[in-house]
Amino acid sequence: MLKPTTLAMILAGSRVNELNVLTSSRPKSAVPFGGLGRIIDFPLSNLLNSGIEQIALLSQYRSYSLINHIGTGAAWDMIGRYRKLSILPPSQGAMGGDWYRGPADAIHQNLDFIRFHEPEEILILSGDHVYSMDYQDMINYHTEKDADLTIAFTRVPRSDAHRFGLAEIEEKDNDTRGGRILDYWEKPLCPQSDWASMTILCFKPDVLYQALEENHKGESYHFGLDIIPSLLQKNLKIYGYKFYGYWGYTRTIDEYWRSSMDMLGSNPAIDLEKWMFRTNLDHRNIRDNEPALMGENAIVTNSLIYNGCKVGGTVRNSILFPGVHVKRGAVVENSILFYNNIVGKNCRLNKVVSDVNVVFKEKVTAGPLVCAAHTPVTVIGWNNTIPQSTEIGEGATIHPNRSGGVWPSYINSGEEFH
Repeated sequence: MLKPTTLAMILAGSRVNELNVLTSSRPKSAVPFGGLGRIIDFPLSNLLNSGIEQIALLSQYRSYSLINHIGTGAAWDMIGRYRKLSILPPSQGAMGGDWYRGPADAIHQNLDFIRFHEPEEILILSGDHVYSMDYQDMINYHTEKDADLTIAFTRVPRSDAHRFGLAEIEEKDNDTRGGRILDYWEKPLCPQSDWASMTILCFKPDVLYQALEENHKGESYHFGLDIIPSLLQKNLKIYGYKFYGYWGYTRTIDEYWRSSMDMLGSNPAIDLEKWMFRTNLDHRNIRDNEPALMGENAIVTNSLIYNGCKVGGTVRNSILFPGVHVKRGAVVENSILFYNNIVGKNCRLNKVVSDVNVVFKEKVTAGPLVCAAHTPVTVIGWNNTIPQSTEIGEGATIHPNRSGGVWPSYINSGEEFH
């Protein structure tokens, strides 16, 4: 068995404010997705399916749920002589470094780990995007071009382009795989391109080492803001690799909801079986749940219902994680219910995302009467018990752990209830 040549570093520790209560106690990469897994499972599955066997995961914000989910790495076959998944939290104190101050600083603080592995190429990934990709295709392109740095890009709607790092990619010899990067802009106000960075970077080691040492002297610690523009000024060989598959950004509640809905239908854009998706079924004892049970009055259409669920009411266009109970007379539509939600009799939920361990008492209503594309998502934080007959307007947010105290009978549309 040959020693692996690629070392993958996953940036998986940040919180995303736009996901609000879903990231109040976990990083975005650990947010549940798809009925069984977490967002971090997508890059981990891609690495497994790409044959990349040396992986480090850099965690920071409230890492417990992420570390607990990863476990030993066995779910992704990351145990063996040369197969390993290492978790690298920041260190503090006189003998350690500072808290990670940004993505580039996180990599910089672990240069000793990187050098120990003596990789031929270093793959840096974001841990919080939804997609299926063979990284070997990108690495082969990087090697073929003898590139100093190769960055993966995907096309986004021009109206959203200002939210991303964008590149002008040279078009030469009809090569649809990519080309030299001629210019790069980080979240520009007036986009001049619709090729958006996927935060997948493949470096020659010496190029990365020098760039990180030089950048460490500054006050900003980001690849897009600092390192990529700096390397372009040096006239190094920097290439853009074009990715044409599905890419779910899921930075906002609305994007998270839309990406989740892309798992439904007869020909879903996100097909976990075709993508050879892996997750840790030991986490939360998922594999030990009993089979899903459908009551005699249950109606289920265009939905994903996982083991441990009990459905006595109606579920349409929804995703139910293990352990969800929908009682008789309840209607759940266009919604995503995380682990161990209980929906009481005669409740009505529409376009709701509900975190773990939420109980909806009888006759609770949440969300709009009719779901439309522009309708905002109603979000319920974890460990809440919603009192009987409470009405929650569309786009409202219930913060976690509000089970005690006085609840109003009506929570206005768009309101945040603490």
